[in-house]
Amino acid sequence: MILPFDLRVAGLAAGVALLASVLSSAGGLQQFASRTELVEVYATVTDKQGRFVTDLGRDEFVVLEDGVPQPLSTFADGDQPVSIALAVDRSWSMANGRLAAAQRGGRELLHELGDQDRAMLVAIGSEVEVPVALTPDRQAVDAALQALDPWGSTALHDAIVTAFDAIEPAPGRRALVLISDGLERGSRRSSADVLTRVRASDVLAYPVVVQRKVPDVLEQLAALTGGHAQRVKDLDDLPSVLRRIASDLRHQYLLGYQPLRPTAPGQYRRIEVRVTRATHRVRARAGYLAR
Repeated sequence: MILPFDLRVAGLAAGVALLASVLSSAGGLQQFASRTELVEVYATVTDKQGRFVTDLGRDEFVVLEDGVPQPLSTFADGDQPVSIALAVDRSWSMANGRLAAAQRGGRELLHELGDQDRAMLVAIGSEVEVPVALTPDRQAVDAALQALDPWGSTALHDAIVTAFDAIEPAPGRRALVLISDGLERGSRRSSADVLTRVRASDVLAYPVVVQRKVPDVLEQLAALTGGHAQRVKDLDDLPSVLRRIASDLRHQYLLGYQPLRPTAPGQYRRIEVRVTRATHRVRARAGYLAR
């Protein structure tokens, strides 16, 4: 006998409800859910002299997650569009030529960007401001940068979190370039808060500290993200350092893989990237927080 349509629908709904009840009683529906997450890693490779290596092939990379080699599903080399958050310390401690040098260096960085790249400006003082949101109009970013004058203290930790929050939604490669004297004053967030936020992101970070030692939190920031932290003793060297960062961003490999082991939300996985040429050095992010 063929049942009426409404009775068949009711029976199907009951069956689905029964299956859900059985799965739930067996430990929850989430245990049976399949999570597939593409992990993207940007790697910078240099030789003994610090020169960029740009002729590597897919088979010359090894990516390990928690020590287990992962098969690559994505590989790309060469120049790719990038979105940059340029964060500049404008506090009173950056007076006496430091802010002016940061403005010159930031201009050099902006001039090195390509037509498909985008940038935004983050101004660091007692409060963190975003004078220019992410835009392809580099002249607008530069104009706002040159208009900055010394003001307030240095909410450095807050600025890093704000910059990550602002740049993370952008597609493709994203980077934070931070220019500061490294003095933290007045942030609501701690250094632990900063590192927790960073671990949940795949934004590259390039802290540049003028005339002082690079603080530990900024060293860790760079190491976790695959960027590079630098100390600049001579303010005249700042423009060339910023040009080098722009070049670094143009000479990266994109490596993508789907983890062999299923991930659970909130779980941190360690990443290590190696190349088969033993004399080369690789920089890449140290891990990721599963979502």
